[in-house]
Order: sequence, then C-alpha cells, then structure tokens
Amino acid sequence: MRRPAVTAVLAAASLVFAAGCSSGEGDGPDRRESPSATDESGRSPTGKPGAEAPPEKGSAKVTRTLTTDLKSPWGLAALPDGDLLVSSRDEGTITRVDGTSGKKTELGSVPGVSPAGEGGLMGLALSPTYASDHLVYAYFTTESDNRIARMLYDEKKPEGEQLGAPDTVFKGIPKGTIHNGGRIAFGPDKMLYAGAGETGDTDLAQDKKSLGGKILRLTPDGEPAPDNPFGDSPVYSYGHRNVQGLAWDEQKRLWASEFGQNTWDELNEITSGGNYGWPDAEGKAGEEGFRDPVAQWKTSEASPSGVAYAEGSVWMAGLRGERLWRIPVRGVDGEPEPQAFLKGEYGRLRTVLAAGGDKLWVVTNETDSRGTPEKGDDKILEVRVS
Repeated sequence: MRRPAVTAVLAAASLVFAAGCSSGEGDGPDRRESPSATDESGRSPTGKPGAEAPPEKGSAKVTRTLTTDLKSPWGLAALPDGDLLVSSRDEGTITRVDGTSGKKTELGSVPGVSPAGEGGLMGLALSPTYASDHLVYAYFTTESDNRIARMLYDEKKPEGEQLGAPDTVFKGIPKGTIHNGGRIAFGPDKMLYAGAGETGDTDLAQDKKSLGGKILRLTPDGEPAPDNPFGDSPVYSYGHRNVQGLAWDEQKRLWASEFGQNTWDELNEITSGGNYGWPDAEGKAGEEGFRDPVAQWKTSEASPSGVAYAEGSVWMAGLRGERLWRIPVRGVDGEPEPQAFLKGEYGRLRTVLAAGGDKLWVVTNETDSRGTPEKGDDKILEVRVS
C-alpha cells in the first residue's frame, strides 16, 4: 500500500487547480463525451442481443510489477513479440521494455519534442501494418503545436541507431500548458484516431474549424479519413475538453475517457459527428444536441487518462482518483455500474493497455510533477481482470 498521506496530498494539490482544472494531472478543463444516440436521451443501447455479459462483479489483481524507475511515462504500445514501447513525456524518449524480464533499453530521443506543462512526448501507436513497415507513431508537443509523426524502428541496426528520424504526418493541433490531449490509437478500420485537448481555450471545443477539443480521424498518412462527418476535415467528434483514452470493443464501438473541470469526469461512446457538449455541458446534461456520457464520476474519484477494453468491460485509469475503474459495457442495458480497484495502492494511474484475454498492462504516473513518487516509481503493472 502507498503511504496514507498520498491521497491527502493529492487532494490538497488538486484544490490549487480547482478554479481551472480538476484533472488531478494538472490539466485544465476536460469534460464531455457520450454515446451514439438512438433513443430520446441521446444514448444508444450498449447491449448486444445474444452477447454474453461480463460478470456482475468483476475483479482486478496485480500479478507482478514488470518494470520500475520510469520517468514520466505516458504512451504505451505492445510489439508483436510481447515487449512494450513506453514514452517519457518530460524526457522525450522512447524505451523498450522486455515483456518477460522487464529489462529497459532506451531507443533514443524524439527530435523536436518541447516538454512543458502537460505537453511533451505522449501517445504511441504501432502502424496497423507494423509487421511489414515497422512504423511507430507518436503524438508530441513542439515549440509551436502538437503533432503526430511516425518513425521507422529498425531492430537490426546497432543500439542507439534503431529509431529513425520522425516523419511528420499531421501538425497544427493547438498546444497549451494544459489540456493537450495526446492519446492516439488505430481503430478496427485501420484509421488513426487522436484525442486533441482544447488547451484551456473552451471556445475551441465547439468550433468545428478548430482542431482543439476534438477527436480526430486520419489515414495512416495523416490525411482526413475519406468518410469523416464534416467533409474534408479530420474532425470526427467535437465538444470535448480533454480526451486522453481511446479503445474499441468487439462490436467496434469507440469508447473515450474525458477529464471534467470541477464536477464530472466522463466515459463516452463516440459516434461520427457527435457533439459532446463542452463547454456548454459537463456530465449528463440531458440537453438536445449533446451526447450524454455512458458513465460519470466526481473529478476527485477519477481524472481519467488511458482506457482499454477487456473481458466485456472498459478499464479506465484514474490520476487524481488513484484507482482503476471497471465499466461493464457488453450486454448491459441501461446504466452500467462502475467498480473501482487498486484504490490508492499504486498512486496515480496514467495508461491501460489490453494485452489479450484477461491481461492488462497498467502504467503508474507519480513522476510527472503532480504525484508523490516513492521508491521504484514509476512502474508498469501486470493486472489480471474479469
């Protein structure tokens, strides 16, 4: 267990940001997401006829600590052989972690990364054709913007030379010291999705011409996906505060976590062209034109970053909340009942990655200047769930 003082320290620290942020990670505003409306409330059914629902009460157990002493870890991607790539937000580096022994090998720094506030080297994703092209995608902050680049990872080259120069595929995402978004992931459609924060400028979220406060959908080459909802625009959904979690279930539904400001954090089911309300709505507003979240939490209980899907549930990492949330979504009619695990045991949790079956990788985040790091922080945990 972590020191009892940790929660109190974080709670006190969060009050400093209460006027403009509640992310508990220091982000400013972050709040609004929802489902794919077919009923009067703007909610779409989450059940699937004939689908076996997850157990009424789940479980999450840490089976081992894979590795320790990571510095401001943020993005995580799994290589085909089971090893992991992890980004350091503040160091601007990518490290390979052996999936069995936990041995760390730094691959190098990403040129052009300019860490500041909540910006730096953030999300990682492997190309959907990684087996043949060996491309690693990264979302990062520069001196002028947030952008997405891809790099060739050539394991045959000598250590220190394996990571190629970044090839920018998309740029111009607004940057700020808060609400930088940063999560990227390839969907079942082989398109690249990115969560872009509104940088504290709340007006950007409802401006469909702005890239801030959006979920973007791109081709692997960085072009707007051809069937996006707003013509030749990369915008897929809007009205977001700060999306930092993206994951799909077996029905190809997209789930996204979002930081609230002072009241409600959210888990949303994302649909093409959906308006998730920020800054006009935070949490379940029930207002026409906005999509309500599937689940919501007090910001002290969540401040969510990464999400993953496993065993019929979405698993959501909590920063300020210092816990792993389970939200059953398969075969669930009506409102899902979230469950909390690992509360206060490992501190702030940043990233969750599905590793097949009932296994998750969970990344702690105590060394990003907002935590209270202890010996060994930060860590990658192996967690078995049901």
